[in-house]
Amino acid sequence: MTKLRRVIDAAEAALAEAGVGSPRADAELLAAHAAGTERGRLALVEAGPDFLETYRELVAQRADRVPLQHIVGTATFGSVNVYVGPGVFIPRPETESMLEWAAAQQLSEPPVIADLCTGSGALACALSVKWPAARVIAVDDSEQALEYARRNLEGTGVEIVRADVADGGLLPELDGRVDLIVANPPYIPDGAQLEPEVAEHDPPHALFGGPDGMTVIDAIVDLAGRWLRVGGRCAVEHDDTTAARTVEAFTRAARFDDVAGRSDLAGRPRFVTAVRSR
Repeated sequence: MTKLRRVIDAAEAALAEAGVGSPRADAELLAAHAAGTERGRLALVEAGPDFLETYRELVAQRADRVPLQHIVGTATFGSVNVYVGPGVFIPRPETESMLEWAAAQQLSEPPVIADLCTGSGALACALSVKWPAARVIAVDDSEQALEYARRNLEGTGVEIVRADVADGGLLPELDGRVDLIVANPPYIPDGAQLEPEVAEHDPPHALFGGPDGMTVIDAIVDLAGRWLRVGGRCAVEHDDTTAARTVEAFTRAARFDDVAGRSDLAGRPRFVTAVRSR
């Protein structure tokens, strides 16, 4: 373990020098991946030549700012692990605050739930675990993303729909029938400066939401006003800079009550919730 600790210490230093935000955690997670074990069992790992060669290659990739999740091939989100890679947005821990809010809602049984801009299907998967009897519909317009979603949602019963949430005539059979909508849409204003892991590896289509970041959010508010039943609830993630605009979008729609801006665990404005009132 002493030798492994020295190796991990060196990897941590290299990742910190490369500007990685969580160098110690990433160094340990990469070591666990190289050894085919869990992070909590690293004390049992023998740092032999094969391990060291593999580990150096993984650390070099991370130092080049390849996302950790792309290197290991999965991302943890709430209670589920999902496959990710090039072509799909990596679910972020910050979005778990919206998941926690959604999971705390009292819904009719069995509920109808829609995950808009589903990407990897992480939210849909986690919500199907929370409500196994629910009808869950996951919507995205990216075939690349849906390839991951199909893999992640296999066997869950979640319905996958390839469609644009801005389509004004999308699935009219759901009008007035949905209990809960969640969405983590493209919401970054065009031209924003991003970390290399995001700018070079997340698909732009999943990131940018128009000049002010509101293009897809506005479309989701319109869709929620049609799909939600009276008393149905909606949660939409937004950019740090557009919390007030997202609240305004729901308020302006005049179909929602209890419109509220909510923060993530770091205290940053993260998502807005609303209840359809009419």
